[in-house]
Amino acid sequence: MKRLVILGAGESGLGAALLAKREGYAVWVSDAGTIAPARKAQLQAAEIEFEEGKHDEERILSADLLIKSPGIPSTVAVVQQAIQQGIVVVDELEFASRYSKGKVIAITGTNGKTTTTLLTYHLMKESGWDVGLAGNVGKSWAAQLLEGDHAWWVLEISSFQIDGLVSLKPHIALLTNITPDHLDRYGYQMERYIDSKMALFKNMNQADVAILNLEDSFSKTGLDRAPIQASRYGISLEGKPNQGGFSDGEALVFQVAGAQVSIPVAALTIQGKHNLLNALGAGVAALLAGLTESQLLSGYQTFKNAAHRMELVRVLDGVRYVNDSKGTNVEATYYALGSYSVPVVWIAGGVDKGNDYSLLTPLVVEGQVKALICLGKDNEKLKTAFTPHISQILETQDLQQAVSWAQELSEDKDVVLLSPACASFDLFKNYEDRGDQFKVAVAALLQKQSA
Repeated sequence: MKRLVILGAGESGLGAALLAKREGYAVWVSDAGTIAPARKAQLQAAEIEFEEGKHDEERILSADLLIKSPGIPSTVAVVQQAIQQGIVVVDELEFASRYSKGKVIAITGTNGKTTTTLLTYHLMKESGWDVGLAGNVGKSWAAQLLEGDHAWWVLEISSFQIDGLVSLKPHIALLTNITPDHLDRYGYQMERYIDSKMALFKNMNQADVAILNLEDSFSKTGLDRAPIQASRYGISLEGKPNQGGFSDGEALVFQVAGAQVSIPVAALTIQGKHNLLNALGAGVAALLAGLTESQLLSGYQTFKNAAHRMELVRVLDGVRYVNDSKGTNVEATYYALGSYSVPVVWIAGGVDKGNDYSLLTPLVVEGQVKALICLGKDNEKLKTAFTPHISQILETQDLQQAVSWAQELSEDKDVVLLSPACASFDLFKNYEDRGDQFKVAVAALLQKQSA
């Protein structure tokens, strides 16, 4: 019996353990932290041995196959020892792919991958297709395969997960963009991060399709560094690719499989230039899978995006309060600020990841940002970057205070935008916690008015 060790008992680790048990492996789970009680109960019910609070190196290194949580860097000592001993180290998605016969639509990118993944899945599901959703969003793929397979799977895949792929071959793969992020995992070398993203295409051939953002410079660099064999389709807001999709701001126009499809931009439930690109990518993937024009239109009209991504929380006194807490890097905030042609009161700040704020300067200089409220423990870099360009800059560590100030500074038709450009861990548990607290603070404004 083959011995399989799983490092990390999170969502993906638990799913992999249960699937491996079903497939006849001798499974053991090791987590250096504390395993949640509910997950312990599931492991015990499946008669899977585990340890927590430590890693038994001897037992780990006796494995025939090692499945590593994507959150654990490959540089961790025990992982490096396993690699040196010739033990194959994979991701849960790689393992799960070996037990699915479904065609895979794999979506990655620094920004926009979750929206694009959810939209692609929604377009297909609403059209009656036999499709599942997995990867970096929702329930683990391995756990879902215990319940049954699907004809199609739409997977959101992070660079960390791509690093653990060996043989997984998408039928359709989409790269939304590449911008500097997570560089601490890649030795602060942008080339290594680019190579990680491009590795999604490594097993594909001409019968498969790669969808690429034609305006993304780092994607072009990636193609130069690692040419791909898959047939290429492009998405663009500036050009008109022969194969793919583009938009002039009025319509989404697709040239796919010799047919032309046109969808009015007004049909979309998501706004902003970045979401036009997300909608184009999802539309190309869905059309390649076989959707019709009418199915595409219907799906666009009923899509509801995940929370914390350009989420309209409320309109109060003519002011729109928008939660973009998922905007955890400069490029995401660039897209968010660029979505508005009205004055913005911008709430930003948190854990700086080596940010270069110069990308945002043109948007600020044009007068679009009327005030900046810095929300973080260390706001000096933000203040230094924007003091020459924004007349009103305030700072606080209290989100409710930030929202209260934003209400005072805003007027009819303005936008109050939470788009931090930073990670959340200085003041919040995660970006969801930050976004939820923003929504509570906005709701409190309404209660204050009606009191």
